[in-house]
Amino acid sequence: MAGLVQCPECGSTYLIHDYENGEDVCADCGLVVDVWSYEEGPEWQSADFEEWVEHSRIGSPIRFSIHDKGLMTTISASSRDAQGKRLPASAFSQMRRLRGWQFRMRLCSSSEKGLAKAMGELSRLCSKLALPQLIMEEAAIVCRRVFEKNLAKGRTLNAIVPAVVYAICRSVGLPRTLKEIAAASLAEEKTVARYYRFLVNKLDIHVSASDPCVLLSKIASRVGADGRTVSLALEILRAANERRVFVGKGPAGVAATVLFFAGKINGEPMTQRRIARAAGVSDVTIRNHRDGLRDVLALFGLHERGNFEKSPTSQQPTSSSQPCQLP
Repeated sequence: MAGLVQCPECGSTYLIHDYENGEDVCADCGLVVDVWSYEEGPEWQSADFEEWVEHSRIGSPIRFSIHDKGLMTTISASSRDAQGKRLPASAFSQMRRLRGWQFRMRLCSSSEKGLAKAMGELSRLCSKLALPQLIMEEAAIVCRRVFEKNLAKGRTLNAIVPAVVYAICRSVGLPRTLKEIAAASLAEEKTVARYYRFLVNKLDIHVSASDPCVLLSKIASRVGADGRTVSLALEILRAANERRVFVGKGPAGVAATVLFFAGKINGEPMTQRRIARAAGVSDVTIRNHRDGLRDVLALFGLHERGNFEKSPTSQQPTSSSQPCQLP
């Protein structure tokens, strides 16, 4: 009855299109004129949204972090049917053979086997690092591109997966360092770094420079720094970035150095070794960055003398009652 423009019962042309039920209904007499699609909603009444989702006809969404995207069904190894009754011996033997063939069909090539192994390692790594689901899905898409372009041939999957995860974290601005990701993986840091540079070049992944301001809050929470110290460290770091003091320096070392200086200014007891361990750098890194940061502090009248008292020879504010403010 497709293509009707009027009701065959009363001749009315006022037809209502019910998209939820997939029907064309006459508004005058109530006759169902045409059924043009299947109903996609649940067939049970629900009291809340969770019950509606549970009774829905549709399945789970497509997930790229599963090697078959979650579209294939799985034959259970149970010896009972859906009603709980025990299967006959012949039926159970047949289901077992079908289950074996299904497993072979899902992983029929070496690339699919490698992809399944990579997705398993990706799930383990993201779970250990407590990464959100969005990061894991984005990393899974990049892993699929790696296998599509045959870039995983001759390379270790245990190092490719953390390299992809680090690239995605860099692209979205998530504060995860290379050392942290490599420590949670099953590969060495040098190998992960080499694969990261290789994948960024081959796949044209746009990554942004790591922001020390993002790492600063993370390091401060690990050492339990005071809020005033964190606020002062952010101001000093912004002033140093405007003057391009730490160009080409590691963001973790820069954030640790600025936090150490801010703690000394506020009189908060934090040692170099404690901050360096929280940032994942060495004590030497903080000491190497001190000279450049000392020049920045001198611009604002701060001088390294004990707890960084104001230098009498530095430029003072016009009003003696106002403290030195960072721009």
